[in-house]
Parts: sequence; structure tokens; C-alpha cells
Amino acid sequence: MLFTISQLKTEVRLNSSVEAIIHAQIERLIKKDAANGKPFYEVLLRDAEESMTLRAWNDTAAFESAAMRQTGDFISVEGLFHHNGSFGLDARGWEMISLSDEEIEMLLEGSQERRALLGKAWTGITEAVASIVDPRLQALCTQFLNQHGNRFRRAAAARGNHHARRGGLLEHTSRMMECALALHGVYPELNRDLLIAGVLFHDTGKLWETCPPERGFGIETELRGELLGHLSIGIELINALWRELPKEGWEEITPSSEKVRLHLLHLVASHHGQLEFGSPVLPKTPEAALLHFIDNIDARMEMFFAAYKQAGSSESGEKLSLEWIRPLGVSPVVPLEIVNSKISAISESEPLL
Repeated sequence: MLFTISQLKTEVRLNSSVEAIIHAQIERLIKKDAANGKPFYEVLLRDAEESMTLRAWNDTAAFESAAMRQTGDFISVEGLFHHNGSFGLDARGWEMISLSDEEIEMLLEGSQERRALLGKAWTGITEAVASIVDPRLQALCTQFLNQHGNRFRRAAAARGNHHARRGGLLEHTSRMMECALALHGVYPELNRDLLIAGVLFHDTGKLWETCPPERGFGIETELRGELLGHLSIGIELINALWRELPKEGWEEITPSSEKVRLHLLHLVASHHGQLEFGSPVLPKTPEAALLHFIDNIDARMEMFFAAYKQAGSSESGEKLSLEWIRPLGVSPVVPLEIVNSKISAISESEPLL
């Protein structure tokens, strides 16, 4: 049966060993020597959601198969996958076969569920942009989506910690957009148009800092991202797009166009929230503060959910056996279950005596 890497990890946790097939790209292929001096290949595989490492020992067919491969190859791996106490997820009797062009395209798009998730995220963002009233901010956001939409849809939100996968930035931005729009309903004093533009642009510098190639999953950094960082690039991007826009009639709109541009730049510059975290300036407007907080909220929720997914459930049910999550500063505890809907229906229909 064909599994994604995420599905495979879940199946192995539940069943200890699984006969399975996975499609993935080789992100790293390194020949090493074991403690006994025998050579082996360490193969890091990645698909649209997760990664895993397999080891091809010198007395297996996998070793010969690995010797003919190189980084970037798209391959199918079939074997008996199991949990190895020393190495974690491992496989026996496996080897690699090249994928067809059609299989590669399907792999790059991700599972049906993931395609649906990213499609919904893109729709939510484009609908939010279309709802912007300020013609300057709407034109700016639309210009960005038209020019850089393909790169935006495949960029990762980080190299680790949260949303560190192809399409991760789209997921992260979409969730933040939902949060921003919901909180605007609580705080209608906030500038809704500015919030939408700020959410869209806050991490756009990552299109050059953590963006996989068109045919790949590896989170790569271009020289621009390495030397400037995503905050600086995001500011530069806004200014470059702003200069390209036709400005007829802008002088008749209030607030002034320069004021609008500077407030949007402030949101991008301050969204890390603290100087020691890379922001050149602290959030000085309510929109900037809100952007920082929802960015932090979504990143933290993703880290909690990823930790639970990776660990599965504990036998005691009291606490997951997890390693310390450094950015969270805690070892996550099992969350309280949501009340069963049938119980809720009974409690509402039958008054307590």
C-alpha cells in the first residue's frame, strides 16, 4: 500500500511493522562507515509533509540501489518498515526505484488531503485580499499574488520548529488571516485592510529564505535570503511593488499613500515582537501588536499539534513521552479531550434531577 511518510510513521507506531510503499525525493545521500568499519548509506527522504532517514547497509540490495542514486532523485521505496530502537523508523528488504514523470508530479502536489488543504488556504487568502477596501493596499496585495503566487504557494514558513515543509508558508499565512479577521470582529477599531496586507506580507521574505525549488522539497536558501534575512527582503519587496503600481487618483485618498506605506512597512519590520528576536523596531501600533501575537499563536499551536502527532498517545494517558520542545520551553501534556457530541446532546435534552 502506498503511504505518505506521515501516514507511514503513524502506521508503524500503531502496528510495530508495516509492509508499505512510499514515494519521496532524496534530500541527502551520504556514504558513511559503521563502527565495525563497514560502509553504509544514510538516505534522507522527504515528501510534501515530512522527512525520514533510512540506512542502506553494505550487505543489502538497498546498498547497491543507493550507490546508483544521487541527491534530488525521486524514488519509490518498498519494504517492511518497523521501529528500530537504535535508529527509529527503519526498513528491511528495501530498495529504491525511480518514479515516472506522472508520479513525480503527483508527489510534488502532495496527498489529496494536502491538496485540498492548500487549495482552501489559497482561496481564503485571495478572498481576503479581494475584500480590501483601500485601493492602494488591494492593488499591492494583488500585484504580489500575481507576480509571486507560484513561489508563495510552495515556500516553507521555516527550516524547523513550525510549518517547515513545502506549502508551509501558505498554511501559516492562511491560519493567521483567519485569526486576524476573527479578531477584527472583536476589535473593530483596528484597520482591517492594513491587517490583511500585513498578514500577507509579514513573511514574504521567506520566498527567498526558505523556499523549495519548483521540483523539490528541500528547504533551500538563496544568497539574497542568506545575506539579508526575510524581514529586510519583505520590506524591500513592498517598496519595489509599490513603485510599480499606477497611482492615478491616490492623492485624493486619505490617509495619505505615504502614511499607508509606512504603516505596512512597520508591520513587517516589527512582527518578531522583540529586538533580540530580529525586529529592528518594536510594535508601535495595535495592528502591529496583533500581527506579532497571531504569528506567535499560530507557530506555537503548530508546534503543539506536531508534537502530539509525532508522539502518538501514551499508555498512561496522563503525559506524552516527549522530548523538551525548545521553542515552547515545555514538554507538552496531553490536552483535555473534547466532550463527546452524544453526551452533549443527552445533557442538553435531559435535565439533571
